[in-house]
Amino acid sequence: MAKTPSQEAKTGWLLISPPAIYAVLLLAAPLATVLIYSVMTGGRGVVGLPFTLQNFTDLVQKPVYLSVMQRSLLVSLLVTLTTVVLAYPIAYFVSFHVSPSKKALWLFLITIPFWTSYVIRVSLWRTILGYNGIVDSSLIGLGLTDEPVNILSNGITSMIITLAHAYAPFAVLPIFVSLEKVDRSLLEAGQDLGESRLMTFIRVTLPLSMPGVIAAVLIVFIPTVGDYVTPELIGGGKVPLIANMIETQMLKLQNRPVGSAIAVAAMLVVGIVSVVFVLLNRRFIGGSK
Repeated sequence: MAKTPSQEAKTGWLLISPPAIYAVLLLAAPLATVLIYSVMTGGRGVVGLPFTLQNFTDLVQKPVYLSVMQRSLLVSLLVTLTTVVLAYPIAYFVSFHVSPSKKALWLFLITIPFWTSYVIRVSLWRTILGYNGIVDSSLIGLGLTDEPVNILSNGITSMIITLAHAYAPFAVLPIFVSLEKVDRSLLEAGQDLGESRLMTFIRVTLPLSMPGVIAAVLIVFIPTVGDYVTPELIGGGKVPLIANMIETQMLKLQNRPVGSAIAVAAMLVVGIVSVVFVLLNRRFIGGSK
């Protein structure tokens, strides 16, 4: 006997209710709590009424908050640029120059860094970039410098290197998928019409692969803005980013309203940047049809 529309609707609600409840409890409820805390009054472990926007006013008026936010965005943008620029040639090579039977192996090798903990990978970069580390020993051994460079002392540079390595596979995979969808006959047609390989890439391959590039930008940019571990371990806490500032306010100073306001402001900035890239992605997808 066929089900009525109401019975089908009830069945649908029963099917989606477990993940919906899960999403509400683990995503919506914490987010709502942060939003409410951000407009409350408090400090030193005390949170209460009245509701106020003073927390957000302080973020704008106090230079320290703006400085940390600008630094976080700068580091995230540089990491994203570095990662995507390095990931694109790898994805291009695997897509166009590796035989189909070996592409899965190459992708498997690219994901090998995920076999180890993120904290372990960051700690290894301390050994590589630190004072008298692998980089310093190699440069001195080759006679390129007389004293240790100690890249780790430059917090922003060392963070960019570490984060770019950590998020490289996230950038390679979406670009590779986008390149795989490029119609090879279009490239052959361009070359038949007298275009060089370089111009064919610029006029055909690159525009058609831009959805993957924009996806890679979003995948790298969003988490790096809120990264906490790398600034703490690599920067030694001397060059804090926005996540470190939130941790300081929430746990050390126990000022949950200000910490929540910083988190909300960071989410708004990331949301605006993400919307811009999503709109660009739609433009490229629409233009490729």
